[in-house]
Amino acid sequence: MKNVLVCWIGITDLNAPGDPEHVGLGPIAQAVQARSYDEVVIVSDYPEFKVSNYIKWLRDQTPSEIVVYYVKLSGPTNFGEIYETAAKVVNSTLQGGKENISLTFHLSPGTPAMAAVWIILAKTRFPAELIESSRENGVRTASVPFDISADFIPELLRKPDKRLQNLSAGLPPEAPEFADIIHRSQIMEKVIVKARRVAPRSVPVLIEGESGTGKELLARAIHKASPRRSQPFITVNCGAIPAELMESELFGHEKGAFTGADRQRIGYFEAADSGTLFLDEVAELPLSAQVKLLRALQEEEITRLGATQPIKVNVRIISATNSLLLDEISKNRFRPDLFYRLAVAVLHLPPLRNRPGDLSLLIDKLLEQTNRESKEEPGYVHKKITPSARNLMLNHDWPGNIRELQNTILRAAVWSGGSSIGKEDIEDALIPQPDEDRSDLLNKALGDGFNLLELMKVLAQHYLKKALGEAHGNKTKAARLLGLPNYQTLSNWMKKYDIK
Repeated sequence: MKNVLVCWIGITDLNAPGDPEHVGLGPIAQAVQARSYDEVVIVSDYPEFKVSNYIKWLRDQTPSEIVVYYVKLSGPTNFGEIYETAAKVVNSTLQGGKENISLTFHLSPGTPAMAAVWIILAKTRFPAELIESSRENGVRTASVPFDISADFIPELLRKPDKRLQNLSAGLPPEAPEFADIIHRSQIMEKVIVKARRVAPRSVPVLIEGESGTGKELLARAIHKASPRRSQPFITVNCGAIPAELMESELFGHEKGAFTGADRQRIGYFEAADSGTLFLDEVAELPLSAQVKLLRALQEEEITRLGATQPIKVNVRIISATNSLLLDEISKNRFRPDLFYRLAVAVLHLPPLRNRPGDLSLLIDKLLEQTNRESKEEPGYVHKKITPSARNLMLNHDWPGNIRELQNTILRAAVWSGGSSIGKEDIEDALIPQPDEDRSDLLNKALGDGFNLLELMKVLAQHYLKKALGEAHGNKTKAARLLGLPNYQTLSNWMKKYDIK
């Protein structure tokens, strides 16, 4: 019988070769030294250059054969992708010798989502021993006090109905804290389900999304739905603080710590103690501040500037960014160890153009809000939106997302003299977006950087998005608007030109 250990690789493993005395061996090396395996199969979401030194070091720790699968996940908590990837790796491992292989899944390396998927696989498709490890308790078999039906889990992962979705997510029957996030699209429903699931826990949350998509609104809803709801919610705009003041703003300072420090001041961490600290535009943090933030998160303590004694703090971190932090990491502008500390739970807020059915709801809600907030202003008349104005708004791309939509409705309410907001009022209220690539496409100078394929891509993307907007996401209708033979052809064009 061939004994095979299968596991993800985690940040603790990667740190082990540099300082095993203080960091420890890490879960994987600890397991292979405590138990005998013929083969160790490692699944890595990290790039190969970050893992190669560790694999070389691990081969010195064990005689076991080591196999590494490099994969790419959109996020470390995406259950669907993790499940699919893990199942493929195990299937590949079992090829040609399923009856003669004894599987062990290691729960400790990687994210909680990865551990949950190993439990699901071990209880359904691939019977396996589950192990866990720690520096304090060593390596031991994990006791899982429940079983999961092999028929129930695949259906749960495919398309659960509303009741099963709530049960599987461990959600309460209602979550009024999320009521202000107006939506009916499936893509936003998935985001809300994930947010409701993570809200009761204290794990860090990273919210990604374009500017204006409502990241702070979602962060506040998570805080209000958490056990910390009665404690402070402190917002920090990381892009608005000068680099030289960042440490003082985050951690505070003592009187006399620097020129101008005429009194003691507590920082944002202390102000948010027992509550939630929302780090908006976290990608804008300078590298020097990233190092100190990482240490504060690891040690759960901060030291004011000019002080010698650290202060324990209990803070939940929710961070947000309108850029992809993995791209910032590849450009050496963001520390990978801080990213994996912040990105325990990752939520992707879709842009408004990718939320079919939500725009009309938002128009009504934001107009109602504008009428309510403006009713006390002298001369203000309650406004309604005409069908032509609504149609214009439904066909707009909204590159500024909900913030742009809200500001446009407010401006149109000001511009309109009567009780109706017409098409002309919306046209006046829309701020033109710079779009040099689409302007004058038929009169570009040839040569000197001219690229016909790129121009065709710009044109195709523009009209594909426009048709899908006018058709409210109906592919058959959009294909007809574009003069395409059928919706399959439209789908092929969308794939070719990267239209989600």
